[in-house]
Amino acid sequence: MPLNIKFYQSIENVISGLTKQKYIVNRKVATAVFLAGRLGKPLLIEGPAGVGKTGLAVALAGALNTELFRLQCYPGLDESKTLYEWNYQKQLLHMQMYKDEVDVFSPAYLLERPLLKAFRSSRPAVLLIDEIDKGEEELESFLLEALSEFQVSIPELGVVTAVHKPYVVLTSNSTRQLSDALKRRSIFLYLLYPEAAVEEAIINLKVPGISQRLCSGVVNFVQELRRLRLKKAPSITESIDWARTLLLLGRNGIDAPLVRESLNVLLKYEEDIARAELKIDQMIPGKIDDDVQNNLAANNLDTSNSDNSNKIQATEIKHDLTRFDF
Repeated sequence: MPLNIKFYQSIENVISGLTKQKYIVNRKVATAVFLAGRLGKPLLIEGPAGVGKTGLAVALAGALNTELFRLQCYPGLDESKTLYEWNYQKQLLHMQMYKDEVDVFSPAYLLERPLLKAFRSSRPAVLLIDEIDKGEEELESFLLEALSEFQVSIPELGVVTAVHKPYVVLTSNSTRQLSDALKRRSIFLYLLYPEAAVEEAIINLKVPGISQRLCSGVVNFVQELRRLRLKKAPSITESIDWARTLLLLGRNGIDAPLVRESLNVLLKYEEDIARAELKIDQMIPGKIDDDVQNNLAANNLDTSNSDNSNKIQATEIKHDLTRFDF
């Protein structure tokens, strides 16, 4: 498919294009994406893990109808591994077969890595440099130089200049401070967890068949959960997974017992689960799931009558147990 050249014509086109990739953004995020594309600058995205930084680059490539090349940074990654490696097995084999008759340091023996692939792509590609904060400062300096000139030097081949300037997206979880020089040359975007209305729209898009009541209940609880002092707050992906979980269990709303039994879908550390369990009743006070309410009605119990509290609790427990096939 041809490159979608209309994507960067307006901020509205950016919003529409990303939405078609099932990635919903507000105008602030769309403006940053628009400016990075039109000014030809890298888009530097910082923010906590799980807010959709990598997903934005993936959606951008989809919206542009172009390839995505991803460079995953990690401690010890050096510049040569971002560019290329030589195919040593092929070189050795041909040296044995042809001896001095072949140049084993030609492009035919080159294994391109993400940065070089993006530079040599036949069309403008999206180059995602993921978690650049995990790389060392030397790597950051090299990338800064390479992205300033969009050319790199390979000793055996000389200078390689990008055929087309890629659309560059850098992400960081802020485990260390990035250089001022890198920030100065980029369009900076700090991505937070989405506001409730946006997260509801995301879940409605990602979880077909979910009711508005359940969707709102999921989002409201997750938003409250993120306000606690947790080691790892639930990401957007985890809120989507939780919505799918509740839908799979046949629920149309949330209540305290249901939250307690499925909290491990949202939280991944025992201390976070323990902290959240202490606050569940405060975060969803007095909320009773429709299914529980139906059971109460079937058993002629009045939830407003305090004398029936023990019967209500017993009915809820019975209802919870019938959800599982032991």
